Amino acid sequence: MLCMNFSFFEGEYMYDILNTKKLCENIYSMVVKAPRVSRHCLPGQFVIVRSDENSERIPLTICDYSRENETITLVFQVIGASTMNLAMLKSGETLHDIAGPLGKESELCNTDLDTLKAKNILFVAGGLGVAPVYPQVKWLNDNDIGCDVIVGAKTKDLVIYEDEMRKVCTNLYITTDDGSYGEKGLVTDMVENLVNNHSKNYDLCIAIGPMIMMKFMCLTTKKLGIPTIVSLNPIMVDGTGMCGACRVTVDGKVRFACVDGPEFDGHKVDLTKL
Repeated sequence: MLCMNFSFFEGEYMYDILNTKKLCENIYSMVVKAPRVSRHCLPGQFVIVRSDENSERIPLTICDYSRENETITLVFQVIGASTMNLAMLKSGETLHDIAGPLGKESELCNTDLDTLKAKNILFVAGGLGVAPVYPQVKWLNDNDIGCDVIVGAKTKDLVIYEDEMRKVCTNLYITTDDGSYGEKGLVTDMVENLVNNHSKNYDLCIAIGPMIMMKFMCLTTKKLGIPTIVSLNPIMVDGTGMCGACRVTVDGKVRFACVDGPEFDGHKVDLTKL
């Protein structure tokens, strides 16, 4: 049975856009006043936004939030008409409505802090995957828990949130496909390098990015014996479970990324069907 599991629907009034910024080609950030969402959201969750009453519903990860300022930060890529309209909005304008927080929070939020402090945790963010990785790393840092982060991008110009990430992680490693910044190669290469050549021992990997990246990350971490969590937000469409587009097989059972996730055990997800 499918259900809409969000806590609040903030559709009774407009939502002020406090700040917009172009991070790189076709990728933007937006800080929005959303009191109820900011009060209840946790890392790993997302919202559905509409720029106006006629626009389609867009599921977007909550990249950051401030309970004090009653704001959430959204990071999105322009890939169609709706996200293009969203990118055209400026500070001082408004979003029509926001539904959320949606999805389940990161399992880190429900794990004993002493248990987390005893773990060596690695995050791997590919491209726009930095957006859902950042709030989890920041949450760990707020609880005095360190972690390593690998950020991968095609070129230097597509690396986002570098300064913000450096402030909240223990070690930041950057890879680019063309070698224009950081280490040349794929994020999987960096993981193997850290483990095999730098004596890094990780108890948990959280990998978020394009589906193909997460697929090969899971193959790599399975070979290295590192439990791995993936976030399947890239396959979400309406964010409520009603469209069925984010249907996925996990440990032989059908699940929906938007209502059962978006995070799952990467070694149990049938990534060959996505």
